[in-house]
Amino acid sequence: MQHETHHGQHDHHTEPAEQASHPDHAEQASHAGHAGHAGHAEHSGHSGHSGHSDHQPGGVSWGMASRATLHCLTGCAIGEILGMVIGTALGWGNMATMVLAIVLAFFFGYSLTLRSVVGAGVDLHTALRVAFAADTLSIAVMELIDNGVIALWPGAMDATLSDTLFWGTLVLSLAIAFVVTTPVNRWMIGRGKGHAVVHQYHR
Repeated sequence: MQHETHHGQHDHHTEPAEQASHPDHAEQASHAGHAGHAGHAEHSGHSGHSGHSDHQPGGVSWGMASRATLHCLTGCAIGEILGMVIGTALGWGNMATMVLAIVLAFFFGYSLTLRSVVGAGVDLHTALRVAFAADTLSIAVMELIDNGVIALWPGAMDATLSDTLFWGTLVLSLAIAFVVTTPVNRWMIGRGKGHAVVHQYHR
């Protein structure tokens, strides 16, 4: 009888201890689970924000935008000068000379981008699409400002290649076009467009 009583007391004491220990484990597991979920939630939150930050204009430096604009300006300047030289040499009128200069500006602007993209190992068809996407708006803005300054400057349209006014107006118009187009390129690159399309082929 005493032996049985002793076992009963032993069972009576161990059972609450086991009951007390199990809630602690369950609570710890519960906290661990919540911590894991919180970690995932925090991680996913950060990854979501990082995706948006890649396309913020503030993340694009003015230096990057300036280089993209200078790239377009080089092609435009070559086309502008060559078109005006050809038009003047052939005795064309102002309008015909300006149209030729604009066409050649687009041609050389696209050509410089094609050269760099094809050099990165891209096929010609894809390179053409990249060039059109990267340069069209930039060259269009630049040509609008450039030719607008020349058209509005008194006597500039009638100046010949030997006149200081011709070259002075051309340089001034290109400089103004550069200043105006740089913010446009910065805005486009910040949204993954413009020369941002070209940059991905040079990584």
